[in-house]
Amino acid sequence: MELLTSAALLSLIVVLLVRALRQRNALPALKPQSAPLSGAVPSVAVIVPARNEAANVGPCLLGLVSQRYPAERLSILAIDDESDDGTDRILINFARAHANVRSLKSGPLRRGWTGKSQACWRGAAAAPGTSEWLCFIDADMRAEPWLIASAVAAAAPDVALISLAPRHRLVSFAERLMIPCGLYLLGFRQDLPRAQAQSASETSVAGQFMLVRREAYDEAGGHAAVASAICEDLELARLLKRRGRRVLMMNGSRLLSTRMYRGWSDLWPGFTKNVLDTFGGTGPALATAATAVIVSWALVLLPALDYVGCRAGTGQACAALTAALPAALIAIGFHASGAIYFGAPIWYGLLFPIGYSVGGLIALDALRRRLTGRVSWKGRVYS
Repeated sequence: MELLTSAALLSLIVVLLVRALRQRNALPALKPQSAPLSGAVPSVAVIVPARNEAANVGPCLLGLVSQRYPAERLSILAIDDESDDGTDRILINFARAHANVRSLKSGPLRRGWTGKSQACWRGAAAAPGTSEWLCFIDADMRAEPWLIASAVAAAAPDVALISLAPRHRLVSFAERLMIPCGLYLLGFRQDLPRAQAQSASETSVAGQFMLVRREAYDEAGGHAAVASAICEDLELARLLKRRGRRVLMMNGSRLLSTRMYRGWSDLWPGFTKNVLDTFGGTGPALATAATAVIVSWALVLLPALDYVGCRAGTGQACAALTAALPAALIAIGFHASGAIYFGAPIWYGLLFPIGYSVGGLIALDALRRRLTGRVSWKGRVYS
């Protein structure tokens, strides 16, 4: 039984590793535009919804006003969503200093809407009527100068929405522990090549940056059609795809970066808000979390138990150790490589059982909040 269990664990780890590596190259990379776009370029309205983003929105807007895109074809609309930390003053000052930046108020939150959906809808409604593309970008994004030009250039005629997966900048212990684990689980669980296919019912999207054709957005009803959705970005992408529109997710790490959270105080509520929808619903999300906790601790405990048994002279335990130990080493090597990739100390690669365990608690907390109708984010509670 020991040998069978350890062999099954090794087989599972190899399958997951191969799947994750396959997912890594599944997204087409957004190549930086090396020269100005030729001919008549489409007009783009960039919409930045911001609620209590005083620490982020300034650098975000600075990157946007530095875009190497014809100024007369680029407008930036910064939408204050009832902030109380000085975000509104930052937006007003930027608008005064830059002719193509407008500062707007989202207004009191309407019943049945989430704050972000309302702010995005307000920005889309205020965008110039000539705008061919609407670009929704989170306030914690950092844009390289060629971002907009490169994204527009990558849009094939049949693409209605392009979303970009950014490069993550991780600083605090909470970020370094949890964000890689979340991304690994997505890599293990998602089938990105299938989700990218137009024929697939599901889709994948990186909601931090979404470039949407204006006519497709308006035809689908825009954010008003997903007004109450907690993960409005995913629901909007699904809506477009159900209407026969092509949705494309790309690797934008060369041109877009982010620091989404700054510690447990905002990472925990951010994860609880999104985790159930991100992993396909309550059942799949809880099953994924439980599997991650069980497998990660099995990678620690099984080799230890097999080693103890082998030292005691049990031949079956020694045989089991030959399977359990490689499984553990593969997992440690995978997570250590990930830590290096994300710029974290390599010893974070040893903490993955703790990361997945905390993730399991977050999933349970997300379920509790959904059942009690108390999904909270940035001072608001959504039912």
